[in-house]
Amino acid sequence: MTLYFYKATDQSGKFCEGNVEAPDYPNAVQSIRKLNYFPIEVTAKSPGGKFSMSLPKLKGSKNIPPRELMDITQQLSTLLDSGFTIDKSLGVLAQLAQSPQSREILSDLKEKVHAGSSLADALAEYPQIFSKLYVNMIRAGEAGGTLGPSLMRLSGFLESAEELKANILSAMIYPVVLILFGGAALAVLITVVIPQLSELFEDMGDALPLITQLMLAMSDFLRAYWWAISIAMVIGGISFYLYLKTTAGRLQWDGFLLNLPVIGPLIRKIEISRFSRTLSTLLQSGVPVLSALTIVSSILGNRVIGEAMHTIHKGLKSGRGLSTPLQETGVFPPLSVHMITIGEQSGNLDEMLEKVSATYDKEVDRSIKQLVSMIAPLMILIMAVVIGFIVISMLVGIFSVNDVTF
Repeated sequence: MTLYFYKATDQSGKFCEGNVEAPDYPNAVQSIRKLNYFPIEVTAKSPGGKFSMSLPKLKGSKNIPPRELMDITQQLSTLLDSGFTIDKSLGVLAQLAQSPQSREILSDLKEKVHAGSSLADALAEYPQIFSKLYVNMIRAGEAGGTLGPSLMRLSGFLESAEELKANILSAMIYPVVLILFGGAALAVLITVVIPQLSELFEDMGDALPLITQLMLAMSDFLRAYWWAISIAMVIGGISFYLYLKTTAGRLQWDGFLLNLPVIGPLIRKIEISRFSRTLSTLLQSGVPVLSALTIVSSILGNRVIGEAMHTIHKGLKSGRGLSTPLQETGVFPPLSVHMITIGEQSGNLDEMLEKVSATYDKEVDRSIKQLVSMIAPLMILIMAVVIGFIVISMLVGIFSVNDVTF
């Protein structure tokens, strides 16, 4: 038996701490929950018994596609549940690998595990493939003897994340196609059609209507200085990229996006869904909530919401629970805060977080469809106005030529 020191909150959110004896980490967490406490931090008081959350070091430049990684995770869970050892399971997966690169990585993992390394430490050698979330869930599963279920939860998490990404990408295909074809039509009109028509207006000079003169001048400028415009766009793009790489720049840009009328609420829903799903998956795998919040903050796309995790982290450490600091950040909608509060008070936080994620996944899907239904007509209208303006400017010029002729 090992003595574990814990920090937790009761159903009312009041901070408490104490000690429990348990044979291992998962049993310690289960004992704390049986006391109707929600564990915030659990550490073994015996030497070497502290739960480790070490971060990986960079190695190599290999990669595994997300879909293949999801399949590997699910297959590894199945093999382990069937009684295979970790190294033997990795050897089987290496033989079944879809690509030489995956086969090489899985073979290397097998050798490391066979030599005595833990699976989590072996995975940590490939941080560009296995994220902090992935590695620490494996580490928690190994520590608690629940590696198979942890892998299955990871597989479900990866599948949900890929499904959300696929929905967003598929919804944006139509607007992108409209923009590309509209841009191509404008380019042809300005660089091919207008220069040919301009030959009709060579002798008219100032007699041309102002709208036609402006269009001809714009066409001449674009054809003469397209290279300068291209260079300026590249420099602007690089400058904007470097601006986003700075902490202040990223925070300002993400804050600007959150305040946009339609885009902001959609981004907020996506991030809340990601936050809830990730935190639920980590808690179900036995990762302490403080460590889980640190991992969650690193995978959120919007840094304004990511920075809010530090406020929640401090609130938990000071014994204020999860729901109160969550509400004080001001970035989470009342519905999500209310659901998480109920889950915290009932002792079923991980299950309630899963429900929050499912709720906001539906909201995201609905919001994306609404956004696309708005963007498509708007893009068509803008392109019609621009192309119509070009056509009218040329027609007015042609009519003026006829007037001068007669």
